[in-house]
Amino acid sequence: MSFDRHLAEIAREYPQWTIWRSDAGRWWATRHHPLSAAQRDAGCAMTIDADDPDGLRDQLRDQERRAGEQHHWRAGPAPP
Repeated sequence: MSFDRHLAEIAREYPQWTIWRSDAGRWWATRHHPLSAAQRDAGCAMTIDADDPDGLRDQLRDQERRAGEQHHWRAGPAPP
């Protein structure tokens, strides 16, 4: 799958983040809104990065878990 398609899919899955791939090939995401004090205390980050799309998804899921967020399309509770 092309990196453009990966970018589009991840952006659809995580609309509260801006997703991009750097010229060096790393995958990045940054939040659209500032973190609350509670989110910072929970270990949330404004910007995250990974080696590949799957790694970025893992990081995004971890950030959702820390922030107590869920995808807008997820039918059930967030994974543990």
